[in-house]
Amino acid sequence: MTQGAAGRCCSKSGTIREAERFVLCNAGKLPQAKEYGKDLNMDQMFSKWQPFALSLLRFMSGLLLMQHGTAKLLGFPPLPMFANLQIGSMVGAAGVIELVGGGLLVVGLFTRAAAFIASGMTAVAYFMVHAPQNFMPIVNGGELAALYCFVFFYLVFAGGGPVSLDKMIFNKS
Repeated sequence: MTQGAAGRCCSKSGTIREAERFVLCNAGKLPQAKEYGKDLNMDQMFSKWQPFALSLLRFMSGLLLMQHGTAKLLGFPPLPMFANLQIGSMVGAAGVIELVGGGLLVVGLFTRAAAFIASGMTAVAYFMVHAPQNFMPIVNGGELAALYCFVFFYLVFAGGGPVSLDKMIFNKS
């Protein structure tokens, strides 16, 4: 056994993988090579939290989408650009999708359907509002619309995660 830079022990072994681990540990880049006789593996350590991270992504994406709907339809927060919004307009229809779809995503109810509709709505927002200015999102200010589109598209396939009404009611993620 050899002491690492951080004062932790790293084992020596003949394999290249163990040699790499030994070098990294002695350079102070790895915590402990072994803990209670088990190899530390960052993938294993974080993978157990992946379903909860999915639920958090769904919750926060829905909350951020919903704030667009509340600004457009409920006037909160008050934004001058939505002061005279007609609910029958394209922006008004987007507000309904944002408010209702965002709310469904926040609680995780009908997640896949809500995410599918929200993904389509944000794709339309990108191509109707941002793309005519310039196709590149960095130039036309459409990064958020493009990111929303693909996050919601991911949720269509991933579902709502373990912390969702879908899981509680229908026993599915």
